[in-house]
Amino acid sequence: MKPHLTFLLAAVLALSLTAVAPAGAWAGDHKNKDHEAARAALARGQVLPLTRILAIAEQRAPGDVLKVELEDDDGKLVYEVKILGRNGWVRELDIDARTGAVLKIEND
Repeated sequence: MKPHLTFLLAAVLALSLTAVAPAGAWAGDHKNKDHEAARAALARGQVLPLTRILAIAEQRAPGDVLKVELEDDDGKLVYEVKILGRNGWVRELDIDARTGAVLKIEND
C-alpha cells in the first residue's frame, strides 16, 4: 500500500465504524466512540486488524485502495474495500471482518 494512503485509510475507517455498535450508542462525541468500538471489537477478536484485511484485498484485487468501511451486515461485521485496479477499474470487495474470508468481489 502506498504511504500517502495510510492516513486517508485511517481517517476513512475512523469515520465509517458507526456500524460496530447500535445506532443509539453514538450520541455525543461519535468519533471517540467509533475508535473505542473498533478497538474493543479488535480486542474481542470480532475483527481482524486493518493491515491483515488490506493484505487479503491486495492478493485478490491488486491496485490502490480508495476506501475502507467496516459495516454491520445483518449482525455480521464486514469490511468493504474499494480498490482502483491496475486496469483502471474500481473493484469492491466484501471481506468477513472476523475470518478474512472474501465474501464478494464486484466491479463498481
